[in-house]
Amino acid sequence: MPQAANPSDPAACAARTQPAAALSRGELLVDRELRALCGTQILCNNGAGPIGERQLQAASLDLRLGPTAYRIRAGFLPGATPIERRLEELEASRFSLEGAGAVLERGLVYLVALEEELALAPELRAAFNPRSSTGRCDVFTRVLAAGHPRFNDTPAGYRGKLWIEIAPLSFPVRLARGDRLAQLRIVRGEAALTRDELIEVYRGEPLCWRGEQPVPLHEVRFDDDGGIELHLGLAGRDPCGWRAQSNTGVLRFAGEGEHEARDFFEPLHAQAGHSILAPGGFYIFASRERVVIPPQLAAEMLPVDVGIGELRNNYAGFFDNGFGWRAAHEPGPRGTAAVLEVRAHDVPFLVEDGQVFFRLRYFRASSVPERIYAQGRSGGSYRDQDLCLARAFRS
Repeated sequence: MPQAANPSDPAACAARTQPAAALSRGELLVDRELRALCGTQILCNNGAGPIGERQLQAASLDLRLGPTAYRIRAGFLPGATPIERRLEELEASRFSLEGAGAVLERGLVYLVALEEELALAPELRAAFNPRSSTGRCDVFTRVLAAGHPRFNDTPAGYRGKLWIEIAPLSFPVRLARGDRLAQLRIVRGEAALTRDELIEVYRGEPLCWRGEQPVPLHEVRFDDDGGIELHLGLAGRDPCGWRAQSNTGVLRFAGEGEHEARDFFEPLHAQAGHSILAPGGFYIFASRERVVIPPQLAAEMLPVDVGIGELRNNYAGFFDNGFGWRAAHEPGPRGTAAVLEVRAHDVPFLVEDGQVFFRLRYFRASSVPERIYAQGRSGGSYRDQDLCLARAFRS
């Protein structure tokens, strides 16, 4: 694997913004630790190639699709019934993802074994989330661990295979073996910052920016779970968002820059600072604030309160260390907008500029990664995104 970049600037930032309270309750493992677990606690199934550097992010590891997809009649929650036995009951058909792969049809549910499996130490557990491009293509995914009756995490010390449930919701999608739809995080203990710890971090380095200025501390709303409430940004953007079209062609998930946006999405324009969402429609918006994830922290986007409206947002919401962060000497704006994947539920629903729309919850990492988000990596990233579709679309 390539040599790490010099992290001196991120490390200096970490020392400057570390909360005074001892942060020993828990932590996310970072790239150097994830790399060290490959081959011992993060394993490859028979026939899978070795885990590559392209899969490794600052505090997460991309997971690869295995060689076979199963169309199933319904999703299910793992539990006492082994996944393989449940698959026998629910399988409608199966097909190969080798070579050019296959098309997964909109509105159907599929199950694929991942190339990676786990043999975790007793103090470690895993958490999973869709990758950003997965959410922005409106491909719903969740990871299943054998015998664990929850999606997208494992118990501590989990040993076994991993499966991914895949449901394309807006477009038929071509997928192939090795495509990366989900990410793995390894957690030791309780890694989330408390409200007081997060406020202390903010005093050292502002985590939200508007224009050229940070949002003042007294204007930031910190919730009791250690999250920051953030807002929808429609004003000043034209288009202010994108809405998925119906009856499109096939989206090739791994084809970077392959598709024209307007072949799959139509632009939205805010009328008097608001927009009305159609029931069942899928939308891409962006946050009003630009967010900063310091190098010693990671973050996850979460809903504010299901009682505030008839919509769901944030299909994919993990931010690796250093997202939106720049060293003091680096030119460019501070912070990066968060992109929001939104679906309205049963009735038309009006959203407006400045509406509280999501929370950002921060987690401590074990140390500053060798490479923070987008640093020294080949391929595209969302480092300087604003209202940005998935990598499969041309800018």
